[in-house]
Amino acid sequence: MRVAVQIIVSGRVQGVGYRYFAEKNARACDICGYVKNLYDGRVEVVAEGIKEQVDAFIDRLKQGPVFGNVDRVEVRSLPYENRYDSFHVAY
Repeated sequence: MRVAVQIIVSGRVQGVGYRYFAEKNARACDICGYVKNLYDGRVEVVAEGIKEQVDAFIDRLKQGPVFGNVDRVEVRSLPYENRYDSFHVAY
């Protein structure tokens, strides 16, 4: 089953390579969507893919990169619309 989620990550997640960490892991999990910094210091990820792969991707996002510190990960289901054909860093 294919799913789509919005993930909001809080903690020390900007200026530590978190977006590129997310991009690398999204590609490893065959996830489509994007990651971007939010103005309030959090990071937003929109991910589409097979449910098990999205779940594995979320688990990786909870760990974060070496120099980061993830305090909270909020996941909200979205309607699956097959909007993305790859994963990218958005600015």
